[in-house]
Amino acid sequence: MQRTVEATYEGGVLHLSDSLPIPEHQRVTVTVSDDVDFSGSGPLFVSPDEWADAAREEIALDDVRDRLSGIAGSLSQLIIEERRDR
Repeated sequence: MQRTVEATYEGGVLHLSDSLPIPEHQRVTVTVSDDVDFSGSGPLFVSPDEWADAAREEIALDDVRDRLSGIAGSLSQLIIEERRDR
């Protein structure tokens, strides 16, 4: 899962503006940026209502295969390149 959440740093602790759909004590990786626009217009911003709506959607496996087949190139190559850029 990848999600962008606004947080406030106070007293040495990050306080998230939204809860995360992960189990208690789950270890996660956090990337911090102080120049991100959280206005809701960014490509990774999804409102809590949109998350809830998406969770209720039933998606058929054939629909997923159809959408994925339209992606040019190799997914594994994209992942390798993304990790190389880190």
